[in-house]
Amino acid sequence: MPVQKRFIAGAVCPRCATMDRIRTWEQNGIRYRDCVNCDFFEQSAIEEESSEELETRVNRVREEQQKADLQTVRILDPKR
Repeated sequence: MPVQKRFIAGAVCPRCATMDRIRTWEQNGIRYRDCVNCDFFEQSAIEEESSEELETRVNRVREEQQKADLQTVRILDPKR
């Protein structure tokens, strides 16, 4: 089965500086990139992603909002 190569929208080639000419694909644990306009070619090993989310302004605000949304609930005994 042939490997599916995809274009990266908005990517600029580091060699010829043309936009929307970079393709990427993965094969055997290696990520490849090339340019269809010039002879640029790059490969890099695929690193395992960390399960820990990086702290950003967005998720920091989300955590603060969750803490603010917490409310204490008091359960009443119906027999009393």
